[in-house]
Amino acid sequence: MTALPVRSLTVPPAGVPLLAGVELGGTKCVCVLATADGSFVAQSVVPTVRPDVTLGAIEGILDGWRDAPGFAALGIASFGPVRLDARASDWGFITSTSKPGWQQTDVGARLRARYAVPTSFDTDVNGAALAEARWGAAKGLRDFAYVTMGTGVGVGLIVHGRPTRGIGHCELGHMRVPRLAGDTWPGSCPFHGDCVEGLASGTAIGARLGAVPVAEASPQHPVWDGVVEAIAQLCQVVVLAAGAGRILIGGGVANGQPFLLPRIEDRLRAIIAGYVELPPEPIVTAPALGDTAGPLGPIAMAAMLVAD
Repeated sequence: MTALPVRSLTVPPAGVPLLAGVELGGTKCVCVLATADGSFVAQSVVPTVRPDVTLGAIEGILDGWRDAPGFAALGIASFGPVRLDARASDWGFITSTSKPGWQQTDVGARLRARYAVPTSFDTDVNGAALAEARWGAAKGLRDFAYVTMGTGVGVGLIVHGRPTRGIGHCELGHMRVPRLAGDTWPGSCPFHGDCVEGLASGTAIGARLGAVPVAEASPQHPVWDGVVEAIAQLCQVVVLAAGAGRILIGGGVANGQPFLLPRIEDRLRAIIAGYVELPPEPIVTAPALGDTAGPLGPIAMAAMLVAD
């Protein structure tokens, strides 16, 4: 996969509103100042340690940008689970995350109050999906999904141009799916055992391989059969429930094993079995933005606020 180039500007264009974005990840947080067309003006990385230390460092960066050159809106894309109901008293909180020390941490409300600009808060995978819709492989699509296969399995489900809402954000990576016959491995998810994440994440694959590094497992290794089955079953749900026109699959596992996507595509079509008419071209494809989808996500979110 070749990522699209990111245009960087050393000097902010005169009269063009700037947007600030924060991508909170499990190991690092990326702060970005950019224009609405996705051109980076500034970028800074903060290690993800204790919430007070990490958020304090993020505020130090944003404070400098607020003073000069300023920004018109702020997007925050965070690891989760997170509270997205605007009516909830804990809107903007990271809730039941497995990351130690970050449970019930206020991120969105804290930053919104500090900067008093229109602020959007969402999951990191939803942010990446919106970036792909604005600049990448989902451009022109209103109904699609972005699946990331890394340490975990996350799904950004976009319906009618917006991330799905309800009692919470999309968590399809934690649903249970039919298993391959005879496969009784319990799975690696601490919450659900053999959910999709517990079967097809980098963590799960590594646990099943044991001493064999994931990157060194050959395409013929049987571990991939279960991975393909779990992700294809997930894709079936996305197609049948949301009518997604495309499913972008990225993340470290998918990027490092390019043979997976064609196999998932073939298995998805076999499962659908002609019941739903799928387009002739592949519905399962790689994202276009590569590693920049993450930091561009909150910029896409902020840009939607300005446009709205």
